[in-house]
Amino acid sequence: MQEANHTGHSQFLLLGLSEDPEVQSILFGLFLSMYLVKVLGNLLIILATTCAFHLHTPMYLFLCNLSFVDIGFISITVPKMLVNIQEQNKDIYYMECLAQAYSFMTFFGVDDFLLTLKAYDRFVAICHPLKYTLIMNPQLCGHLVLMSWFIILCVDLIHILLLMELTFSTGTEISHFFCELPQVLKVARSDTLINIIFLNVVTVLLGLFPVSGIIFSYFQIASSLMKMSSLASRYKAFSTCGSHLCVVSLFYGTALGVYLSYAMNYSSHQSSVASVMYTVVTPMFNPFIYSLSTLRESLFLLSTFAVSSGDQGNGLYDLLVSSVWIRVQA
Repeated sequence: MQEANHTGHSQFLLLGLSEDPEVQSILFGLFLSMYLVKVLGNLLIILATTCAFHLHTPMYLFLCNLSFVDIGFISITVPKMLVNIQEQNKDIYYMECLAQAYSFMTFFGVDDFLLTLKAYDRFVAICHPLKYTLIMNPQLCGHLVLMSWFIILCVDLIHILLLMELTFSTGTEISHFFCELPQVLKVARSDTLINIIFLNVVTVLLGLFPVSGIIFSYFQIASSLMKMSSLASRYKAFSTCGSHLCVVSLFYGTALGVYLSYAMNYSSHQSSVASVMYTVVTPMFNPFIYSLSTLRESLFLLSTFAVSSGDQGNGLYDLLVSSVWIRVQA
C-alpha cells in the first residue's frame, strides 16, 4: 500500500460492526431507534431545566450540561455509521476522522468531569445542607463547568496534534464504526510510542482524579448518613444519589471494559462491540434514569434540609414542601 501523510483528501475505511447486509439492516433500525430516543429524551431534559425557573439550581445545571454532552456523544458516531450503512459506503476523510476522534474524546472527557461535579453537588447537599446555596453558587458552578471544557479541549488538542504527525497508508481500514483514537493508532504506519504513552498517562490521570473525587464524596455522604438517627432519613437522603450512582456505574463500568479489551489485545470486533455499550447503549438510559428521579430528589433534599436544621426548620420545611406540591398539582 502507498503511504501518505495527513491530507484532507486521504481516506480511511470504517469496516463497521458487520458486513452482512441482513445484519446491517437490523443494526440500522436498532441504532436509529436508540439515537432518536436518546436525543429526544435529552432534549426534553434540557427544555425542562431551562424553562422551569425552580429548576435553576446547581444539580440541574450539571444535569442540563450532561444532557447536552450526551447528545453530542452519540451524534458524532451514530449518524455517520447510519449513513455508511444506508449508502453502502465505508469511506471517511482523514480530516473528518480527526474531527470525529477529537469531538468524541472531548464529550467523553467532559462527561467524566460532570459526573464528578454532580457527586460533589450531592456531597454538599447532604453533608452541608445549610451552606449549600452559599457553596454551590451560580458563579462557582459556571466556572467549574467552563474549566472542565477548557481542560478537556486542551488535552484532546494535544492528542490530535500528535496524531497528525503519524503516517497512514492510503485506504487504511479501521475495524470500528467510528474513529476511536486507540483504533486509529493501531493502523498507523509510523512509530506511535509517544502517542500511546501520552494516551495512557491522560487516561490514568483523567480517570484517577474524577473517580477519586466521586469515591471521596460518597465516603463523606455515607459518614453523614450513619450519623442520622432515623432510618427513614438515611434512606431518603441516600435516594437522592441513586440516579447518579446508577449512571456512574454504567459509565465507568463500560468504559473500563473497553479499556481492558484494548489492554488485553482482544479482537477488533470484540472491542467494537464493547464500545457500542458505552457510546450508544449506556447513554440511552441516562434520560430515563434522571427523569424518573427528578421530583423525588427535590422532595428528599427538602426533607434532608429539615432534618439537619432541627425543629426550627420545620416551618420552613412545611412551606417548601407545600410549594413543591402546589407546582406539581398545577
